[in-house]
Amino acid sequence: MNVTILGTGAYGLALSNVLLKNNCNITMWTALENEYNMIKKYRCNRMVLPSYKINNKINITMDMKEALSDCKLIIIAIPVVFLRSTLMEVKKYYKDVHICVASKGIEQNSCMFPVDIIKNILNTNKIGIISGGTFAIDMIRDIPMGLVAASKNMNTLKIIKKCLSNDWLKIETSKDVLGTEFWGSIKNIIAIGCGIVDGMNYPESTKSLFFTKCFKSITDLVYEFGGNKSSSITYAGIGDLYLTCTSIKSRNYTFGKMIGGKMDKQYLNEYLDTTTVEGYYTLKSFYILTHKKRKKNTIIDILYEIIYNNSDLKLLDNYLRK
Repeated sequence: MNVTILGTGAYGLALSNVLLKNNCNITMWTALENEYNMIKKYRCNRMVLPSYKINNKINITMDMKEALSDCKLIIIAIPVVFLRSTLMEVKKYYKDVHICVASKGIEQNSCMFPVDIIKNILNTNKIGIISGGTFAIDMIRDIPMGLVAASKNMNTLKIIKKCLSNDWLKIETSKDVLGTEFWGSIKNIIAIGCGIVDGMNYPESTKSLFFTKCFKSITDLVYEFGGNKSSSITYAGIGDLYLTCTSIKSRNYTFGKMIGGKMDKQYLNEYLDTTTVEGYYTLKSFYILTHKKRKKNTIIDILYEIIYNNSDLKLLDNYLRK
């Protein structure tokens, strides 16, 4: 099957490894000329995944028309902040093929999830999303891991599963697109919170308390927004939450630990300037969204106050003791 991946970042490259081993024909597109030149010269993206050698069978292009010609599945693996502008380019050549969203997050100004943005711009229902506790660096090693593929379109689900499922990548299917997207975005916020708790030098028992309280709280919030509570106990729910909230590889967790350790504001700003901390921006969007929809959530409000308004960490301490 001909598959096009939009994005040549770490996760897009990791997915190309899976697709190649599942006998797919792959084209990868990037809008970044420096990234394109690097990959063409070295057959790797030295900035994000230097250990992964990109197979010569994988075509790399900056031409969207070329990228979308004759493809049967489009996988979107770009930051959500660039999704809308990229889709306007896709729209010129889109031929109603199936789409799989690998991007996690929520658009800043509109507070829209990726699937709704795609629906509005491309006017299609052939959209699915994949989400779960998987780091790109692990995915290129062919070790056991799991993802949820969610879509309202059963044919889209079948195609996504056919392209990605194998004996080491387990694909669990779901119809709960909202719940899957919700967890994929909000887990980065909770990871910052877990990092703060660690930075405050609380022991493992307290971290477990915080993790559990947050898991229960977000499960209820997902349901309030129209998702299924059952999505919380999937690879995309607790699986992704666990990975992001407990691993030192998580940028969000690291940022939270810096806050909990009361690191100087200058260092925090430098970290944000040089590192992509998805949860920092997602937190603001979820704060706006929950207040707009009158579905306020205590932990989101507390983290917003601490991170954006420099409130005292006692707010979190009080939350732990309630």
